[in-house]
Amino acid sequence: MEVLSDILAPFSDEIAKFAGSVTCLQFLSGIFLLNDIRKKGSSDAYPPDPFIGGVVLTILSLKLGTIMGDDAMIKVNVIGFAINVVFMVVFYWYASGPFKSKIWSKIGIAATFTMGCLAYANFEDPAKIEFRFGMLITAILVILVGMPLLSLGEIIEKKSTEGLPFPLILSGTVVAAAWAAYGISIRNEVVTYQNLFLLLLSSIQLSLFAIYPNTPSNSTNKKVSPPYNKLKSDSPSKSKVDKKRD
Repeated sequence: MEVLSDILAPFSDEIAKFAGSVTCLQFLSGIFLLNDIRKKGSSDAYPPDPFIGGVVLTILSLKLGTIMGDDAMIKVNVIGFAINVVFMVVFYWYASGPFKSKIWSKIGIAATFTMGCLAYANFEDPAKIEFRFGMLITAILVILVGMPLLSLGEIIEKKSTEGLPFPLILSGTVVAAAWAAYGISIRNEVVTYQNLFLLLLSSIQLSLFAIYPNTPSNSTNKKVSPPYNKLKSDSPSKSKVDKKRD
């Protein structure tokens, strides 16, 4: 790891810019979901969790960036926070009355959790806060990123990756790799190991697309027709009508 750090250290600023750019592009991937919602005219069929989670994660990551004094993390998460807030407002705009109440309840839970984490960060020992707060964010990210793996048994049974968000998983893999490289370049263990673990999870999910197709397997739907069904009434195999005898 030290050798790799020595190699990447001179390029840490360039790596930070690349990591920030791909992260912002990943934030903007929510546009595709919002476009589907716009076409349907309602967001009731979609969970608000990705956008609420995005707001929470960017706030916590922004706090971690300020603790570390890392300008790259601060800039990226300020942009990410603004994007996720706008997306959340649009999502809420297309929600029906009853669904808006559910959204508010989730926002309340998320806000309480976020304020609790920020309060903890202010009271924790300054010598330990960077590592512990980083591990807290890592745990949240692992839950979110590893969520699709809960359906691994179903994927293997169906022999299909239908339902897995390939663009999101691919972009997540690139983002994790970029931030892991940045963490190595600045010799920060929290950023490095956090993103290496996320890279591992994303790579496992990405490998499923190389093993199974993204379309439903037809093997279970095909029915073998009995041999006798292939015989038609005019089949040559049928005996001809006997000629009448004189």
